[in-house]
Amino acid sequence: MPTIGMPKPLKLSQWLSIFVLALGVCGSFLATPSASAQAFPNKPIRLVCPFPPGGAVDIASRALAQELTKTLGQAVTVDNKPGAGGNIGSADVARSAPDGYTLLMTTSGIQAINPALYAKMPFDPSKDLTPVANLVSLNNVLVLHPSVKANSVAEVIALGKSLPPGAINYASSGSGTSTHMSGEMFKSMTNVAMTHIPYKGSSPAMNDLLGGQVMMMFDNIPSALPHIKAGKLKALATTGAKRDPSMPDVPTIAEAGVAGYESGVWFGVMAPANTPRDIVMKLNAEIVKGSKSPEFIKRMTDLGYIILGTSPETMAEMNKAEVMRWGPIVKASGAKAD
Repeated sequence: MPTIGMPKPLKLSQWLSIFVLALGVCGSFLATPSASAQAFPNKPIRLVCPFPPGGAVDIASRALAQELTKTLGQAVTVDNKPGAGGNIGSADVARSAPDGYTLLMTTSGIQAINPALYAKMPFDPSKDLTPVANLVSLNNVLVLHPSVKANSVAEVIALGKSLPPGAINYASSGSGTSTHMSGEMFKSMTNVAMTHIPYKGSSPAMNDLLGGQVMMMFDNIPSALPHIKAGKLKALATTGAKRDPSMPDVPTIAEAGVAGYESGVWFGVMAPANTPRDIVMKLNAEIVKGSKSPEFIKRMTDLGYIILGTSPETMAEMNKAEVMRWGPIVKASGAKAD
């Protein structure tokens, strides 16, 4: 019977060939993410703004889209999807493919306030979205319709306490937004009972304020500033820890007598969870670059925005800090949204 011999040992040159081939196979796997980042983007990108056109979030979204369109070589379009304090547009992004072509202009309100305010969230901000870059921050401003007989924070408090509870009303750009919680904080710290009237964005709220249908609003400075300058609204105080550079003659609410009051908001870009890290970092680099553009800086600072341009890690830490800050405030206010 024929015998089966032992296989011949491989020569050194054969071993080297196998080793080089194995390295090539491993290298191709390792190179795949980088290749995807190099090819990205090869089609238009959709930036979802979860509020209506004309408000502060929309203004920031369009300014960034303009910069990214120039640097990425692909059109970046803004898609307004308002409703539920930003939850509707945010949930749309959270359900989108994690490929970098659908992004969200989120806010600290969406990330930190909404989970404490809404009985049922359509998505989980901490799990269903991944940070890309914080873009800008800003303060709010307490503005009144000229017909309201109060010209200072002290007079607003006195008026509120002289009227039946709830007789003073204030508009907001939606439940859970910074314009809502700035009002809730004011109510809590002054013991003035006010009626909250939520809208689907700053622009429709501002329209009713200008028309006298509502009395006042703690609006984002960028959307309120043109009406203040035109003399259509009275600006009584800003909500930051110090006076806002865009309104240096207007005191803070704390300066005006409500010690310890401080409320603001930031906006930033997030992507669906599981978006490849290299794509996230490429987007981050382009957003930070755009935030340093002279045109962007002038446009934003003239309107009262403060430029941030952070890393994904910094944005994640800011998210955590906001959750810890606003959760107890929402709970103490008793504010709820369906």
